[in-house]
Amino acid sequence: MALKPLFDRVIVRQIEAEEKTKSGIILSSAAKEKPAVYEVVEVGPGGKVDGEDVVMVVKKGDKVVTGSYSGTEIKLDGDELKIVRQSDILAIVE
Repeated sequence: MALKPLFDRVIVRQIEAEEKTKSGIILSSAAKEKPAVYEVVEVGPGGKVDGEDVVMVVKKGDKVVTGSYSGTEIKLDGDELKIVRQSDILAIVE
């Protein structure tokens, strides 16, 4: 099943946390911090939202930072995804 976001919505997938620290210590799953970096999976077409023209700046494959409590989390075919508005994206990671 595929998801197609509407208007200014963006579907993102969380990037997995590192298994090791920079010094080489292997982390248990409980010790891993949830990263705030996501990969853009799909982008809506933009258009008029609340009377304003929205041009989509992010594109599929971008790595982005979103707010911790923004968006809606969903599980689809065993994949954990999050649907956020483009305005909830704080930065693009380059």
